[in-house]
Order: sequence, then C-alpha cells, then structure tokens
Amino acid sequence: MKSIDIKGSKRAEISKQEVKELRIAEKVPCVIYGGKEPVHFSADASAFKGLIYTPDAHLVHLDIDGTTFKTVLKEVQYHPVTDAIIHIDFLEISDNKPVTISVPVKFTGASEGVKQGGKLVAKMRKLKIEALPSKLPDDITIDISDLKIGGSVRIRDMKREGVTFLDTENNVIVGVRVTRNMTADETPAGGAATAAKAAAPAKAAAAPAK
Repeated sequence: MKSIDIKGSKRAEISKQEVKELRIAEKVPCVIYGGKEPVHFSADASAFKGLIYTPDAHLVHLDIDGTTFKTVLKEVQYHPVTDAIIHIDFLEISDNKPVTISVPVKFTGASEGVKQGGKLVAKMRKLKIEALPSKLPDDITIDISDLKIGGSVRIRDMKREGVTFLDTENNVIVGVRVTRNMTADETPAGGAATAAKAAAPAKAAAAPAK
C-alpha cells in the first residue's frame, strides 16, 4: 500500500481556546488512537492534501516531535459550511495485527454486456477490508471483461489472499443493466426470450377476433 509522511507537533493543551488558535493558524487538531494512550497533536492543514483529497488509501507515518507512529486514517471531520478540515483521527497499527480500512475499487477490461449496448453501473466505489499491514492493497481491481447484461459482481464473489471483505456479501459492486433504448432485437438471447414470453398472451387474446 502507498504511504505518506506527515510531520506534526504535540498539543500543549486540550481546550476550546487552543483549538480555536490552531485553526486560526491554519493547523488541524488530530488524535492518534490504538496505542497505550491517545496522542494529541496538530499539523499544517496543507500537509493533509495528499491524504484527504484523493481516492487512494494510504499508510500514514506520523512524525510527532521526532517520534514516529505508523497509522491509518480513521475519521475526518469537516466544517458544515466551509468544508474545511476541523479534526482528524488516526489509528496506530502494528505489523502483526489486522487492520480494517476502506480501499478504492478499480475496473479493468471491456464488458461484453456494454459492447451489446448495456450500461455499466458501479454501485460501490470503496470496499471495507481487513488485512495485516503487509497485505493491504492499494486498491481492489475487478476484471469486468466477462460481465454480460444482467450480470453483476457481488462481495461474495471477491477472493484475495490475506484479505477479508467485510461488506455485506450480497452487496452488488458493479453490474450491467439494459438501457431504455435497447430493442428486443438488440437484447441478448435471454432478453429476447423474455420479450417473446411477454408477447405471447397478447397473441392468444387476439385469436378469437379472427
């Protein structure tokens, strides 16, 4: 997994006035959980741009006054009006303990269903996983080449060594659906058969009029 280095300073005190002063100075108050005790620190707001404003997941190496913490991002709080970052929580991790994190989904290949006129619909942009830090992937890549109209890939279909997928197993990650402008002739065999069945009752009802 990609990593990012951020430097910060321990907070001298934990108070509303201190938080106000930090934000005026364009710094973000933060906390590291998961160790023996929480570590409160602050860092320049600009230091988090490469971590927050990207779809990628990262391991975060925090240098707090010369002490390094290996962490992952847990939660970001934003100002309700300005969307400025007002607080960040990190989780300290160790090499022999599984980590729970959300990673982005990427797709590769050209779907058969899309070639036939269907529409690719991505239902999930990130997947929640659990793995040891050494097994954490940058992303989960799904090959959609064999995905036909009406087909889908669900959480239960996902397999990756050393990674446990934590979302509900029946959740659809990506699928191909029929578009409104597709005619019966353009629909694959399964769709054409369905259209024929739907038309059958109408023909039967018309018979007595002959």
